[in-house]
Amino acid sequence: MTITKKHLVYAAIIIFILAIPLIAMQFTNEVHWQINDFVVAAFLLITTVLVVEFITRIVNHKKLKILLLALVVLGLILFWAELAVGIFNSPMAGS
Repeated sequence: MTITKKHLVYAAIIIFILAIPLIAMQFTNEVHWQINDFVVAAFLLITTVLVVEFITRIVNHKKLKILLLALVVLGLILFWAELAVGIFNSPMAGS
């Protein structure tokens, strides 16, 4: 298994996204992430990247591929928002 440029780009995007709250914590008291928050966020992002990679490799129909990728990204955003502020008021909601 070789590391391609695409995998490096995925890793850089994940690191960049995780660096945002890390940097924000240095400048404001409004951001309170613990190590488990970073672990959960990394897991969500890595899982999303794996699903995106799977879809791009397996699905050949362009419109279906775009639809599935949009659903995956929407799912990530909704799940992240639920964990962060509880938009659905579930027991796993944050803040």
